Amino acid sequence: MDKQQRALLLKLGIRSTLKGFHFLLYALHLCMSNTEYLLSIYKTLYIDVATHFSTSRDNVEHCIRTAISTCWYKGNRELLISITGYELKQKPANGEFIDILYNYLYQEG
Repeated sequence: MDKQQRALLLKLGIRSTLKGFHFLLYALHLCMSNTEYLLSIYKTLYIDVATHFSTSRDNVEHCIRTAISTCWYKGNRELLISITGYELKQKPANGEFIDILYNYLYQEG
């Protein structure tokens, strides 16, 4: 499953040179193993990702937001919209982006 998650992020134009790439990869791994994370992204998911990478919750949030901006402004926005299943009028927030990717991976898995 991790290969599929990595491939999806790369197809979206999020490069592995970004910290947010690695944070998103681990966050998706956690969400796939326990959907409760989707209900508490800021209070639980970010904290567990931050602990894993020895950083702060705020840094995790910031780096994921940067990765999403990279996808939206420089990456493959069309792919993101197609996997979402509805028109995105603006760049998705962190929680929405994670939820979109989680549901796509869940359906594909």
